[in-house]
Amino acid sequence: MTTAISLPQLGESAVEGTIVRWLKRVGDPIARDEPLVEVMTDKVTVEIPSPVAGRIARLLAEEGETVPIGTLIAEIAVDAEAARTGDRFSPVVRKLAAEHGVDLALVPGSGEGGRVTKHDVLAFIARRSAAPAPAVNEALRRSIAEQMTRSYREIPTAWTMQEADVSGLVALRATVREACEQRTGVALSYLPFMLTAVVDGLRAVPALNSRWEDGRVVRSERMHLGIAVALDDGLIVPVVRDADRLSFVELARAVADLVARARAGRLAPDEVRGGTFTVNNTGAFGSVLSVPIVNAPQAGIVTMEAIVKRPVVVTGDAIEVRSIMNLCLSFDHRVLDGAAAGRFLSAVRARLEAYQPETDLVGGSDASTS
Repeated sequence: MTTAISLPQLGESAVEGTIVRWLKRVGDPIARDEPLVEVMTDKVTVEIPSPVAGRIARLLAEEGETVPIGTLIAEIAVDAEAARTGDRFSPVVRKLAAEHGVDLALVPGSGEGGRVTKHDVLAFIARRSAAPAPAVNEALRRSIAEQMTRSYREIPTAWTMQEADVSGLVALRATVREACEQRTGVALSYLPFMLTAVVDGLRAVPALNSRWEDGRVVRSERMHLGIAVALDDGLIVPVVRDADRLSFVELARAVADLVARARAGRLAPDEVRGGTFTVNNTGAFGSVLSVPIVNAPQAGIVTMEAIVKRPVVVTGDAIEVRSIMNLCLSFDHRVLDGAAAGRFLSAVRARLEAYQPETDLVGGSDASTS
């Protein structure tokens, strides 16, 4: 008796997935809920567990092959004895293995009858962490290439830039950074300040929180901000959902959590879907000017460039050294024109320039919702 395994639905909008790596080979035993295959969709790699215990009878998709959701990808010869006696891995062991991406078939067991224990899994994780890093994920690179090519080909992109004097923001962050980390456990970057400013910009110009669909502009009712995160072998864009409903502290926590899990490869597929606008922190790499590619089907992407001290002419024609950040916006010219794009950047700039050392980041005066 065999059980057919189909590629399951991996999120509400997914229509296909790429077989990254089979975790079992033909003839291998497999327990119920044991990881069978790694599948990538929308730049996120997830493990698909086996719904039954048995042995691998057939693998029907090649590594690197992209197949539609619902496609038959494997067959498992059901192990009646295993089905009767249940899983050979305890729930604690399975949970630990899932959290760290461990193939339990590779873990030697020291328990009774060769059973894999929690200590066996922890020892395996320790040995693996000391091993050389894996090669670049070619499937991830291909997914990025396809998405960027599609965006570049389909979207008539325009670009604009404004300078923001963020001297007050720099002073504020220096003042509250240590206390914020002690109170919230979050290292305070400039990103949550930028997200708060982008929320203001999208409120001022809702057209940027839209998409071009079937020959018309479709407004997004909710504000889900994508955060571009650089990985060792690519790029991923996790989404802060309902960013306009979060306080500054909640935004800071959400960003820190998403970035950390993105770099650890622990995002769920739904956490990289549904973004309505994207923010990119190119300044983290020293960039002062960039022309980002719009992340289709969104209408825009804004970059926060490196903060650089420059001599600036201020009131009374005096010259002062100020902290300046360039804000670069690429946008879909089908959705809006340059004047609206300029209003958006002006609103973002105004919010960033309004930060001063005395700004309250916890109280209502700087909550994203009022």
